[in-house]
Amino acid sequence: MIRITDIKLGLDDTESDLRKKVMKNLGAENIKSFAIAKKSIDARHKPDIYYVYSVDVEADNEEKLVRKCKNAQIIEEKPYKFPKHTANGERVVVVGTGPAGLMCALTLVQNGFKVILLERGKCVEDRQKDVECFWNGGALNPNSNVQFGEGGAGTFSDGKLTTGINDFRIQKVLEEFHAHGAPKEILYSAKPHIGTDNLCAMVSSLREEIIKLGGEVRFSNKLVNIKTNDGAVCAAVVSDGDGNEYEIETENIVLAIGHSARDTFEMLRDRNIAMEQKSFSVGVRIEHLQDEINKNRYGKAHKRLGAADYKLSVHLEGGRGVYTFCMCPGGTVTASASEEGGVVTNGMSSFARDGKNANSALLVGVTPNDFSSSDPLAGMYFQREIERRAFEVCGSNYSAPCQRVGDFLGIGSGSSTVEPTYRPGVVWTSMDKVLPEFIVSALREALPLMDGKLKGFADLDAVMTAPETRSSSPVRLVRDKKTMQSNIKGLYPCGEGAGYAGGIMSAAVDGIKIAEMIAVNISKK
Repeated sequence: MIRITDIKLGLDDTESDLRKKVMKNLGAENIKSFAIAKKSIDARHKPDIYYVYSVDVEADNEEKLVRKCKNAQIIEEKPYKFPKHTANGERVVVVGTGPAGLMCALTLVQNGFKVILLERGKCVEDRQKDVECFWNGGALNPNSNVQFGEGGAGTFSDGKLTTGINDFRIQKVLEEFHAHGAPKEILYSAKPHIGTDNLCAMVSSLREEIIKLGGEVRFSNKLVNIKTNDGAVCAAVVSDGDGNEYEIETENIVLAIGHSARDTFEMLRDRNIAMEQKSFSVGVRIEHLQDEINKNRYGKAHKRLGAADYKLSVHLEGGRGVYTFCMCPGGTVTASASEEGGVVTNGMSSFARDGKNANSALLVGVTPNDFSSSDPLAGMYFQREIERRAFEVCGSNYSAPCQRVGDFLGIGSGSSTVEPTYRPGVVWTSMDKVLPEFIVSALREALPLMDGKLKGFADLDAVMTAPETRSSSPVRLVRDKKTMQSNIKGLYPCGEGAGYAGGIMSAAVDGIKIAEMIAVNISKK
């Protein structure tokens, strides 16, 4: 197969034009197969904006054709292969149905393991109802919300699949996601996303596939303890939906818990599972008019290119980093609490990204030096303190504190063109009443600097809703680099909650890695 890179096409060109250009570059009269491998937008030199493609083709005399085309090379397709193993139906308990847990469970059942997948929350269909009820002013369900339930926290997000890792398992993840309902373009887009509307259907389909292959999925079942024998796992203790406890005999437990599983973290600490403090970030959700972001990113071509995104970062003189994260074009700011008495924000977009506002996390780096104790869960308690303060400042009804950028910077607001999208509602107040002083100061210093990188970012009418505290896990569950087990044999920390991933894709890849390692370790017995 031949891969041709750096093929530039105009905004009005079609896939037929792309095919003709590929054939012309190769000097080929016909090709056997044609597939887009990557597609991106180059908007660095406005108004000269174009698409950039990489394309895979099959043709006769490929080596001869490659010699004629400077941007072409022969590539070999390498399908994913699970390690050879001697496992024979061993039982594995996977805790959590986020991307790490789902991909771990799917990979295991595809290769002959007996999997019991535990989820403290509800199936995605029932979870959606609970979330919508909360957003409309109803009660918070502590076990069925934006953080907990089938699909994990990423289900209510933009569904971004961008990642900083470079791993051959990425292709397997993309192919599985597409096979279960994600749009085809995730297979080649430079910035793939699924959208929360597609995510809900996708995770449901993955669940059905796991069950079809012999796995078992138990909703409203929470891991409450781990039994050990001579330093090794021997059983999982589980509480069902009625509060009854039972045991599952197993020598292998995968901890694919989310970054908000605070009671589980406390249980693990009390069981002397090795863990350590970890850096994370805290800040706000900032909203702008999406149309203004489009104009600033794409210029006159903005109406032809859809919703634009951005990614910004600055390093302040004091050494603190401030950056945007999980930018949601055409999206909404979501109420994302998982504990009663706390306010948490996050962001979400549908696949169409057709909402009026753009939103992004605007975060300040937090390190263990900012924590008040050496407790491995000190970062978690730091988060909780901020969330509870926000809850109290806003009347203890899950409304969120909100402030216009102009007021935050002491300049004064303009015409109030940007309306906050957070439900159930906001309370206009000062961020100084909610966030620690060092975070507020860093945000005030960073906003004008970021405006220099993206004009309008510090617009007086942009709104900030707080707090964004769940950017990543506040703790890392220590695992051995060679066997990927914790200090308890057979216990496998996995994914974002355990401190080993930073988004849907990296978490899913980590889930596959753990599945492979379980097979390898069992084969060595």
